[in-house]
Amino acid sequence: MSEFALYFALGKDHILDYANGYDHILFVVALCALYLSGDWRKILILVTAFTIGHSITLALSTLQIISVKTELIEFLIPLTIFITAFSNLFRKEDQISHRVVQTNYIYALFFGLIHGMGFSNYLKAILGKDHSIISQLLAFNLGLEFGQMIVVAIFLFLGFIFVDLAGVSRRDWKMVISSAIAGIALILMKDRIFW
Repeated sequence: MSEFALYFALGKDHILDYANGYDHILFVVALCALYLSGDWRKILILVTAFTIGHSITLALSTLQIISVKTELIEFLIPLTIFITAFSNLFRKEDQISHRVVQTNYIYALFFGLIHGMGFSNYLKAILGKDHSIISQLLAFNLGLEFGQMIVVAIFLFLGFIFVDLAGVSRRDWKMVISSAIAGIALILMKDRIFW
């Protein structure tokens, strides 16, 4: 297996490891909770904005250009999940489909910066003292993106089953998913209080 394939697989597996990466999965689902399969362009923008955000801080932190306490990042990650899910509860469906710049796009980019710092500890542990890490960072980020797309595809498929086939209203789907994620995020925040 090539080094690129190895780091791609590590990125993909890091996202899809529901036992250890569930907070990232929760954030991606919270971002997508407002959308259904027909909104695929908006979802593509969301996931790309998130990837850009976490790629920036992942690179800066892995290269040791920036450094933030792990305890702070571990608390901020569920806080970003909570803010995203909680704000979904107050978004009206007509705002989702007609606005060019969605609030979730800004959340995805900004909160991606925080999540990227969380990934950096994992990646630094794998890379060790290796100084030429550009291709590893690229492969890892592409793997993360691929893993996110799998999570999004599964979520959209479930949305299709519940909303399009079973007749659950879009509003109810959004409310149930977002409320559940906000509740889980509150528990994670309580467990990660560092002060």
